[in-house]
Amino acid sequence: MDDKKKGKETVSEPLVTYEVYANLPDDGNRYEVASGRLELISPSPGVIHQTLSYELQYRLNSTCRQEYVIIGAPIDVILSDAEVRQPDLVMVHRSRISIITNRGIEGSPDLVVEITSEHSRRRDKVEKRRVYAEYGVPEYWILDLTNFTLEQYILTDKVYDLADVYAGEDRVRSDKIPCVSFTMNDLTRELPEIR
Repeated sequence: MDDKKKGKETVSEPLVTYEVYANLPDDGNRYEVASGRLELISPSPGVIHQTLSYELQYRLNSTCRQEYVIIGAPIDVILSDAEVRQPDLVMVHRSRISIITNRGIEGSPDLVVEITSEHSRRRDKVEKRRVYAEYGVPEYWILDLTNFTLEQYILTDKVYDLADVYAGEDRVRSDKIPCVSFTMNDLTRELPEIR
């Protein structure tokens, strides 16, 4: 027996599209659109997160900016009208620069990076990993602040395979993005000591 025959009516929430999202009033919060639903992003990133993000962007710009456009957060990655994410960093090969518009990145970047914390771990390692694979992002990195590691995922048949985990003096390399070359210690060496 369906819900109407039982005397119940189901009410579905309206689909949130990019246009709805883009026209939200500024309430001081940050949001993403996930499968047509508006999701509140965790609190603003902390000092360690932001310093690590800056160091990563600096390293990538030092070796990759001739071939790639490298953009740090906040930036809308519009994967579809009902899937809009705000990763910590993206890289787009200059041969695909047409996907960069005034609205954001309209399509799949060549690399997406998320810097995860206790507040975002499940979202980054499960939900976003599934979404980025579904939309064909060739490479996905997760930088984990709890142990300062970088997990490198490579897309194969719409599924990410964990290619490597880097820590300390391990040199981060990418077959898909050959200009990449740094260690996790390069990123963490100048981190401030925070109480």
